[in-house]
Amino acid sequence: MTGLGVFVRGLELQAGIGVHAHEHGRLQTLVVDIELTLAPGAIGGLDETVNYEGVVAAARDIVAAGHIELVETFAERLGRVLLEHPRARAVRVRVEKPGALGDRAVPGCEVRLEKGKT
Repeated sequence: MTGLGVFVRGLELQAGIGVHAHEHGRLQTLVVDIELTLAPGAIGGLDETVNYEGVVAAARDIVAAGHIELVETFAERLGRVLLEHPRARAVRVRVEKPGALGDRAVPGCEVRLEKGKT
């Protein structure tokens, strides 16, 4: 797939996330990398591309909506919201949950979605 790429890397969020009882009622750090592939075409103004601030706002809105069980759920929700942009053709959302394993290993997930594909 060809097109322009827009990204936000290293976005730190404090989220209510996790399936275990000890994870409910507290916030945990997520580190999120987002990459969007846009449809080819001229870009002469902000209204013709994806605004980075809107990408960050979408991630924060999902976190603000309440506790999420899985990082995979968060990643997929964010990806689907971002694909709603008319220029968006594909999205990759990578979510890390540092500290979840209690040591230096960092677990997480990555979701890739394309417009028109499930």
